[in-house]
Amino acid sequence: MPSIVKILRAAADPNRLRILLLLKEEELSVAELQEILVMGQSTISTHLSQLKRAGLVEDRRTGKSSLYKLVSASGGEVLDKLLAEAEREIAATAEDRATARRVVKKRQDRMRAFFDSVAGRMGRDYVPGKSWKSLADAFLSLLPPMVIADLGAGDGTFSLLLAQRATRVIAVDASEKMLEVGRQQALRSGVKNIEFRLGDMEEVPIDDATVDLVFFSQSLHHAAHPERAVREAGRILRPGGRIVILDLAKHRFEEAREMYADEWLGFTETEVESMLKQAGFAVVQASVVDKEAEAPQFQTLLAVATKSVTPER
Repeated sequence: MPSIVKILRAAADPNRLRILLLLKEEELSVAELQEILVMGQSTISTHLSQLKRAGLVEDRRTGKSSLYKLVSASGGEVLDKLLAEAEREIAATAEDRATARRVVKKRQDRMRAFFDSVAGRMGRDYVPGKSWKSLADAFLSLLPPMVIADLGAGDGTFSLLLAQRATRVIAVDASEKMLEVGRQQALRSGVKNIEFRLGDMEEVPIDDATVDLVFFSQSLHHAAHPERAVREAGRILRPGGRIVILDLAKHRFEEAREMYADEWLGFTETEVESMLKQAGFAVVQASVVDKEAEAPQFQTLLAVATKSVTPER
């Protein structure tokens, strides 16, 4: 934890406090902070550099820019008290937070626009990690007919496969155009046990404890906050229900961010297991089940876990 002197020195400027309050809630880029705070790029970068040296913020590369966030547990009670007082005293705090929500929504809208643009052809085009071998491995993990939620369902191709054995499939996606393609495919195929719902993986439009199985099929790396999406899966699952995650293993193919609107460059087995355990899942298993032969040789990660029957204390 940073020393009290470093914390006080870094937080001495009101604008740095505004930045800390914003980064406490959401990862933001320099450009997004510029838009929210109406400050120059060099000023924002200088403030972030000082906060980073003090050990209060950290960043991660995302394409051509970096996203900054408050370091977990940085500053302890000292920083918590400073930020709580700053939130009361700095008049711009409420406006900053409202503007930040609009800025983050713009980022999500850009991703949604990508999926709208490929609606109807994504199943025929190449999608990293969607191999038939990995799908077959996932099917081996399925239980008999049940209620299944396909989160980040896209055009519903996978939902149609699930519907062959499911009592009912609820396909959720943030792109209305993708869902319409799915509805048309289901209509042409005569499949009637699929319901398509418009919604976000992090705020799933499904009631608590009403689903037996949740599937993320190459969709979790599109979530802004994958841990929230996993928690939502836990919320809608019945006790004893299962979650299956098919996603890309961690890779370094940065072009995927622009080519496929990927928010995350896959996950390690440890990262996925940690997300599942923190969300209250038990009997967690995660492993790499496929590796593509052609460059950049994407690998597919399969994780399966069960929701605890008894709530954790």
